Amino acid sequence: NIPEVHKRFNEQNAVVLDGKLISMEIKSKIADEVRRMKRCLEKVPGLAVVLVGERRESQIYVRNKVMACEEVGIKSMVTELSTDCAEAEVHDAVMQYNKDPSIHGVLVQLPLPQHLDEAKVLDAVWLEKDVDGFHPLNMGNLAITGREPLFTPCTPKGCIELLLRAGVEITGKKAVVIGRSNIVGLPTSLLLQRHHATVTVVHAFTENSKQVTCEADIVVAAAGLPNLVRGDWIKPGAVVIDIGTTPVEDPSCEDGYRLVGDVCYEEAVSVASIITPVPGGVGPMTVAMLLLNTLDAAKRILNFA
Repeated sequence: NIPEVHKRFNEQNAVVLDGKLISMEIKSKIADEVRRMKRCLEKVPGLAVVLVGERRESQIYVRNKVMACEEVGIKSMVTELSTDCAEAEVHDAVMQYNKDPSIHGVLVQLPLPQHLDEAKVLDAVWLEKDVDGFHPLNMGNLAITGREPLFTPCTPKGCIELLLRAGVEITGKKAVVIGRSNIVGLPTSLLLQRHHATVTVVHAFTENSKQVTCEADIVVAAAGLPNLVRGDWIKPGAVVIDIGTTPVEDPSCEDGYRLVGDVCYEEAVSVASIITPVPGGVGPMTVAMLLLNTLDAAKRILNFA
């Protein structure tokens, strides 16, 4: 069921989903829509990012988002604040973008320094510009049957898009989500339920995590613990989506580190039927979904069909 352009086989014949290639296809369509908007309205979507502190991973993520915006013609702006900045400074930066008519999507790069109240900061983003999908109303509507959020969190949305494009049957399948964070694990479990999977969430207090995971047809690893999921955690033929991206020091790499997923890839690839690599799997899809949310926000605000 998987188009040839979306897959490659390794020696064990597991299908490796190429998130980078799929995201390029999505971004190509976004670029077409941005050009059409510019032609019709003489306006383009605008995305603003507030970055607090100097975490290397956060700086890289923001840089990638800015580069992706440039690729598709979306305007981007970034406000960088010091690690020890006051909460009022972050709030003011968010409000400035909320009120800017040229900006249609606003996000605060997470995680924030510990002295800042993450919930208060995220609540400050106006609902119609919450392209990260973290506003309580967006999360609440995602959880309620029959309601639709304005925006769905980008990483969970990217995971589901990968599954659908791979032709994976979700309805009626057993799915295990490892991790229950508000920004990844929880919304991923809600999205899988919307597609009628039977979902179990594994977390730090789960007993027999390995046994629970072994029963899953679909495993989504989002715990942030490198190589947590070993090959013997996976039922033969299961689909494995690895959201983990932990930087591990490696002098042989250009940046001095490499990204490691939550799944021990070398072991899982010989057991799973479909798997995402790290990097190059979910990461590019997250950025593509952010661009798509920003485009949708601009269309809604500008009343552009």
